[in-house]
Amino acid sequence: MRIAIVKSLSGIAAAAVLVVAAGIPAAAQPKEVVIGVLYPLTGPTAQAGIDSKAAAELAVEIVNGRFDLDLPLARTQGLPHLAGAKVRLVTVDHQGKPEVGQSEAERLITQEKVAALYGAYHSAVSATASQVAERYGVPYFSGESSSPSLHRRGFKWFFRSSPHDEHFSVAMFEFMKEFQAKRGIKLPTVSLFYEDTLFGSDSSKVQEQLATQQGYKVVEKIAYRARSTSLTVEVQRLKAGNASILLPTGYTSDAILFVKTARELDYNPPMVIAQDAGYIESDFIAGVGKDADGIMSRSVFSLDLAAKKPMVAEINALYKAKVNKDLNDNTSRSFTGMIVLLDAINRAGSADPEAIRKALLATDMKPEQMIMPWRGIKFDPATGQNELGTPLITQWRGGQLKIVWPFEAASADVLYPLPKWSDRK
Repeated sequence: MRIAIVKSLSGIAAAAVLVVAAGIPAAAQPKEVVIGVLYPLTGPTAQAGIDSKAAAELAVEIVNGRFDLDLPLARTQGLPHLAGAKVRLVTVDHQGKPEVGQSEAERLITQEKVAALYGAYHSAVSATASQVAERYGVPYFSGESSSPSLHRRGFKWFFRSSPHDEHFSVAMFEFMKEFQAKRGIKLPTVSLFYEDTLFGSDSSKVQEQLATQQGYKVVEKIAYRARSTSLTVEVQRLKAGNASILLPTGYTSDAILFVKTARELDYNPPMVIAQDAGYIESDFIAGVGKDADGIMSRSVFSLDLAAKKPMVAEINALYKAKVNKDLNDNTSRSFTGMIVLLDAINRAGSADPEAIRKALLATDMKPEQMIMPWRGIKFDPATGQNELGTPLITQWRGGQLKIVWPFEAASADVLYPLPKWSDRK
């Protein structure tokens, strides 16, 4: 009996050696990897959160299944370096409230035992939720939140794949400079119009600095309460200021209210370049219809990219089959960020947070491996910010966002000046 036991134990030890030698630690092979996802699923920005949640879920479905796509992990089932373990998302509703995001992040880590946190659309929520992740030593991955301050807090566990608002604002001003040179015109004044959370306030600071540096006169700098029920006073001030360019920053309900108020008060800015968010959502175009025509936004994505990247159309078809709508700027970033996180977990070969963090730092994703028009994804080891994201400028034309800048990549000419309300049907 004793000999049999010894032989049995020797066999187990030998098997363990073989597993470790293969680079797959026996103790680190979960059957599933759990990721905590935070989005606004109720409240004024609920639709944006629901759409982004669906995009993250699609990324997981592709990784857990098998698809003939050039994405990382698409052609295998599950996470091959974790013995085919499947990914499971636990999604929570932060309602757009930083304090809810904070408490839910703690619950996901302590009770759901997630390997990483993902989200949260709102920069203000990403700020509080990532503080919790930092305290517990768990990776926090942001696919969309764009406040520049998020990656400048000296955090070890924060990562962001998308460009941030400084990148975007610089692109806006580069576009403005090139557009004026191309048309032989002068646009000397700007007005800043922004909601009063972290997203809007950080955006306005960067834009004011760039405007001052480049010789623009800032006619108005107006902060309004997020999710306002009236913007009449603010739009009257914008109309009186009559700046050459309006730079608004706001979420969906605010963007819809602004356009409706501008029409009511006959405010006709010659050029509008928005800071993404509410100005590119499907609910925005549903709320204002043709009145969106001519409004521009900084972007990182357009379905026009499919002409040069066929995978864009393939992923969009999968997303549309899931939710009956096209990918947009936010959902494309949600999808891409989740793919990057899952690729890192697979390369880590473990659900251990420190192993995942090191794998994220080693990320070097190439342009042909993603649907975004970026130069790649590689994180600054000091900040966790992707160094290779590249912005676009898009413009609403007939219910679709068309690329108008960089000019060499444009699918449409810039509509300028915007038609006056009296000239629109």
